[in-house]
Amino acid sequence: MKIRCLLSLCVFGCLLAPATVLRAQDKGTPDPKAVTLSAAKLDEYVGLYRTASEPDVVSSLYREGDSLHGESERKAPVELKAESADHFFVPGTGQRVEFVRDAGGRVTGLRMTNGGSVLSDQTRFSTESKRLNHFRKYARSEAMIPVRDGVKLHVVVLRPEGSEKAGEPLPILLERTPYGVDRYTSNSVNSSKPELAVSGYIFVFADIRGRYESEGKFVMNRPVVEHKTKNDVDETTDTRDTIDWLLKHVPNSNGRVGVMGVSYPGFLSMMAGIDAHPAVKAISPQAPMTNIWIGDDFFHNGAFRETYGFDYVQQLEAQKTDVPVESKEDTYDFFLRNVNFAGAAKAAGMSDLPTAKAFLSQPAYTPFWQAMAVEPHLTKVEVPTLEVGGWWDQEDMWGTQAEYAALEPHDTNHEVFMVLGPWNHGGWGPTTRHLGVVDFGSATGDQYRKTIEAPFFEKYLKDRPGFDLKDTASFRTGVNQWERYDSWPPKTGFHAAKLYLANGGGLGFDAPAVDGKASYVADPANPVPYRHQPIQATYGTGSKWRTWLVEDQKFVSSRKDLANFETPVLDHDVTVTGDVMADIFAATTGSDADWIVKLIDVYPDDAPNGMGGYQLMIVDEIFRGRYRKSYEKPEAITPNEVTEYKWSLHGADHTFLKGHRIMVEVQSSWFPLYDRNPQTFVPNIMSAPASAYQSETQTIYASPKYPSHLEFEMPE
Repeated sequence: MKIRCLLSLCVFGCLLAPATVLRAQDKGTPDPKAVTLSAAKLDEYVGLYRTASEPDVVSSLYREGDSLHGESERKAPVELKAESADHFFVPGTGQRVEFVRDAGGRVTGLRMTNGGSVLSDQTRFSTESKRLNHFRKYARSEAMIPVRDGVKLHVVVLRPEGSEKAGEPLPILLERTPYGVDRYTSNSVNSSKPELAVSGYIFVFADIRGRYESEGKFVMNRPVVEHKTKNDVDETTDTRDTIDWLLKHVPNSNGRVGVMGVSYPGFLSMMAGIDAHPAVKAISPQAPMTNIWIGDDFFHNGAFRETYGFDYVQQLEAQKTDVPVESKEDTYDFFLRNVNFAGAAKAAGMSDLPTAKAFLSQPAYTPFWQAMAVEPHLTKVEVPTLEVGGWWDQEDMWGTQAEYAALEPHDTNHEVFMVLGPWNHGGWGPTTRHLGVVDFGSATGDQYRKTIEAPFFEKYLKDRPGFDLKDTASFRTGVNQWERYDSWPPKTGFHAAKLYLANGGGLGFDAPAVDGKASYVADPANPVPYRHQPIQATYGTGSKWRTWLVEDQKFVSSRKDLANFETPVLDHDVTVTGDVMADIFAATTGSDADWIVKLIDVYPDDAPNGMGGYQLMIVDEIFRGRYRKSYEKPEAITPNEVTEYKWSLHGADHTFLKGHRIMVEVQSSWFPLYDRNPQTFVPNIMSAPASAYQSETQTIYASPKYPSHLEFEMPE
């Protein structure tokens, strides 16, 4: 589910793959019989360990008396019991630790296993005995909070133990979520928010209306009610009422409240900044769902995100808890077989779920979807706001930059900030320097949390120094370094640039001097897949959903139903910054069409670490042709007429290195993440008949009269 897309951690620090689950031993299976080793023997294992792939995740083994313990910065200490020399187990789990020695008998590393499966191989890089864990103990309590219409909302409160006796008034840090809060404990808050937890906050986690243990009716992205009466409720009123109750009933707070969250909780964080409670002094909407028709979860520029809408709506609206959708069939085949979303929804028995009904009946940007949009309400800066997003966010890339863009013109007190980094959805939470196979050279999420997120809340909730971000922090990929700008897109030191498509599949910074074009046949019966097949359900077992945006695009780039444009090998670095706009002149033999543009970094064939020839998408986006004039009133395309389409591919800050090439790829399907465009204009694609799906020829122009290009900023 959206907020739980973080990597798991094993018992003392090694990173596991996202789909890995640690299971305790089966009931009735006893732990091995422990043996006693001497203190001198245990000292042979003491030291700091790490894996080659994640060197920033350090495990520490140390001796206390006659026992060996393991921990990391993110995981509480556990005792390792010996079953024989060099072989240990973690009581109550299926985990084993086997130590590795060199020819001289010195311990050089360890192997962790669970039920026979290897979890990690770690190398000892220091013999230092060091404590890494600084967990602060939190006392846990629960409450049901009455709000203005009599509904009661469930919260979990975590307070640092001893803070009341120590006379330590602390701010409240609130997170509201549809994903359930029972899992939050002292250990979980320390492991997921280590920098904030060690500083000390009163953490409050709240089930929103109609979800899990909270009463009332759940409404997906509940719209803000304008001109409220005393009986009207929305997420802004539930937030205010929750805070009112907390300030009255949770003792020893300092009267200040911060609100944060990722994804749907990011949307809820922004709700705390609209008609804000006076106690709210800082909010951090992170990857917030902002406009689910224009550019977030359910539609992008009118194109329906079919698999995501199919899976997520069932997950949130079919029950009060979260049950991810599973599929035994490749979803590519499932959606192709069911023709359209109406057929798929009927097959799943979900046609009557509230949001599914809206998909089926209101595919255009109707008042129903417009009412959910957040950005029209951002007409003033009520509280300091830290927006956070990732370049490769597979769910809510749009919202972060859209909220910043809406708030920034009103930021007279310089209280709106943004961080953009090399992450997928919520990827700034774990300690990792990777996204898929791409290595960014450092644990960028840790850097952000330690130098920006924690100091932001410390400043506004505790009056502590250390937060020095002026406006935007951006991680420039390619060269892998942090940049700080006075605005986004950056203005000082940059100039506008255009990258033109050229005849014969060329690409360059000079406008075309001769006529050129590229044509391909787009067949709805054989749409271009958006990721490698088989394509599992979004959050299903084995799904590659979380990293698909950094998959090597070679798996589709040789297809005949798309067009590629490419520079020669670069003889110098080229940096692309800011909002990348596609301005494409195209024609179709049909009466409707989708246009997908990808900006791709093509690595040299001899690139190290398995990256030879890798095609890495930097930015990418779809546009549904029927909405070229209006999102509210779709119109058919005139067949064979050259038409200009201009849309945002979103922000980037990337350096194409010398020796690489730049590629622009254009295609007309991205299936089944996006539903198929029949390419014959029909009133409602959600229920388009099979006969409407027709092969059509698409032509992309690259000529003086029709200069298809990308626009962005480049450093001076």
